[in-house]
Amino acid sequence: MVLAEVRPMEAEIKRSSWAQDIWACRRPDLYGLMMAPLEAVPAAKMYGPAPEVLPFPGPDKLKVAMMQLSATHTKKCSEWMMQRQVSYAARRGAVLGVLPSLWCFRCGEVSQNPQQAANYSCEVLEKLKAWAKESAMFLCCSLVEEENGNFFHSAYLIGSAGTVLGTYRKTHLGGDEATWATPGNHRCEVISDPALGRVAMMISDEVWSPEVSRCLALAGAEVVLHPADWDILEAGEMAATERATENRFHLVSVNRLDSPGRLGSQTTLAGEYIGGEPIPLMRYGQGIWCRYGVEEQVIVELPRRQAHCKMMGDHLDVLKKRAPALYSVCCKPKEELYGWRQMSPDLQLGKQLELPRQHQHCRFSEDFS
Repeated sequence: MVLAEVRPMEAEIKRSSWAQDIWACRRPDLYGLMMAPLEAVPAAKMYGPAPEVLPFPGPDKLKVAMMQLSATHTKKCSEWMMQRQVSYAARRGAVLGVLPSLWCFRCGEVSQNPQQAANYSCEVLEKLKAWAKESAMFLCCSLVEEENGNFFHSAYLIGSAGTVLGTYRKTHLGGDEATWATPGNHRCEVISDPALGRVAMMISDEVWSPEVSRCLALAGAEVVLHPADWDILEAGEMAATERATENRFHLVSVNRLDSPGRLGSQTTLAGEYIGGEPIPLMRYGQGIWCRYGVEEQVIVELPRRQAHCKMMGDHLDVLKKRAPALYSVCCKPKEELYGWRQMSPDLQLGKQLELPRQHQHCRFSEDFS
C-alpha cells in the first residue's frame, strides 16, 4: 500500500534546476512551426525510413570533434590551448569542432561584467575565425554579443574560410543569464552546407525545453550543435538523450570542465531503425562521452542517413505521427494558460512549501529489507 499526500497547489511552482520559473522562460511566439501542417515543414522530406538517396546534400558521415576545454590559468593560456585543440582536430581529420558554452570565461565571470565579456568575446571570435581558416575546419562556439547596449548569449558557426556562417542568440534564458542577457527574438535557422549537411544550434540549458529541439527537427536539422554547461547530471543523461531520441537527430553536446552537472561532453546519436533491435536500443539513442573535468578531445563520426530515419519501431514515425493542432496550447502566451497564478495574482506559492507533511516519517520498503 502506498500512502501519498498530494498538494495540487505545488504544481503551480515552476521552479527547476535551471530556472526559477520555467513558464517565464518559455517563448510561445517561437513555436509556431509545431502547428504547421505535416507536409508543410522542411522535415516532411525526412519522414519514414531513410531512403537510398538523401533529399539534402552533404557528406555520408560528418566527423565532429568534441573539444572539451574551458577557461583555465590565464586568458592567453586558454587561447593557446584552444588553438592547439583546433589544429589537433584538423590533423585528425575532423571537419567540425564544437566548443563548450562560454568556453573562454570562468564560471560567473560574465555576470560580473557583461561589457568586459562582450569586448573580450569580439577578440576571441576574431581569433577563432583565424584558427578555423588556418586549419580549414568549421567551428561552433558560444560567446557574449553586444548590440545597442543589450547583451546576448550567442552561438556562432564559423566556416572553414574563416567567416561566420550563422549566429543564434539564446532565446530561453536560465540561471543567472537573466541578470545580464537579453533573450533573442528568433529560433536558430538551419544552416545547409555541402561539407556539413544541415546543422542547427542551441545553447546550454535549452536542452531542457523540448519545444526548442522539436522546432529544429521540423526545420530539417540533421545535427544539432550544443555548447553545453550541464546544470545537473540529468541534463545530459536524461534531457539530452530525450531530445535526440524523440526527434531523431544527432546532438553534439560539449560541456565545460567546471559544470555543476558532473558529466563529460556527450554526443547522442540519432540511430537508424533496421528491425530486430533490442527494445531499449530501438527507443533510446546511444551515446559517446568524454571524461568529466579534464581537457579532452573525442572525435565522433555521424552518419547523416540516421537523421533521415524517423522510425522508432515498425509503426511510429516520431515526426509524421503528430497532430499539429494539439500543439496550440504550447503556442499560447503564459498569461492565457490555466493556472492559479492567473486567477490569483497575489498568490504566494512559495509559502505552500513551508507546511509540514503529515506522513513525512513513513517507513518504506527498504526499511524492512
